[in-house]
Amino acid sequence: MADWRSLERRLTDQLRVSRRPVAVAFLDREPTGLMKFNGSEPSGCSFWRLASAGATFYTVPSDHNNCAVGAYTHRIALAPERANELEQTLGLMLKVGYIRAEEVAGIHQLPSTPRAIVYSPLAEAPVDPSVVLFACQPAAAMLLNEAAMSVGVGSGAYLLGRPTCMALPAAMANGAVTSLGCIGNRVYTDLADDELYTVVSGAHLVRVAEAVEAIVAANSQLAEYAQQRRQQLSQPPPPQL
Repeated sequence: MADWRSLERRLTDQLRVSRRPVAVAFLDREPTGLMKFNGSEPSGCSFWRLASAGATFYTVPSDHNNCAVGAYTHRIALAPERANELEQTLGLMLKVGYIRAEEVAGIHQLPSTPRAIVYSPLAEAPVDPSVVLFACQPAAAMLLNEAAMSVGVGSGAYLLGRPTCMALPAAMANGAVTSLGCIGNRVYTDLADDELYTVVSGAHLVRVAEAVEAIVAANSQLAEYAQQRRQQLSQPPPPQL
């Protein structure tokens, strides 16, 4: 297993992010020696908030029953008595004009139902993560995106919107994605108005992290170059007569 602690320190320093990156691992069995979540949260993305704050734990499918859309993206069947909640939630979204019916088919899902999902800060990841979430400002997302592209991971055009939770299966399938988030996620995670997400597949994270340092250095040189050109080539327009 990689040195996730060192990797988190390097990435947060180089990207200048204030929130801790979150490691999420989808497992086909419940782990041993790890705390099981004991409580209730309104959504699966709420667990991101807990992990970014320092908690390490795992959930089981029943812990995700409170969010029908999140359960859908994670391919988790709702409890029988709540099976109609996905239709009700989508109905509300359609009614208020939040989503169009034809968009539903394009929502990404996990390839299979996990038996357990492990959440932790990247540094404390007890198992190799399936994906790693970075809640960050656009400048940091730009650097992550460029680092991913430099090693052939993901696509610079791959930008996601609602629901935020589909960014996890999308990153697993595509290597790296950027998500603008959604209003539910912003409420449940305290994501700021000037923040968004970049999600990197755990399988590619080490390569992307290794590329970040070079990308940061390149951007620093290019910023100086652009500043010089701005000074040299910018001139005010002639006054209007």
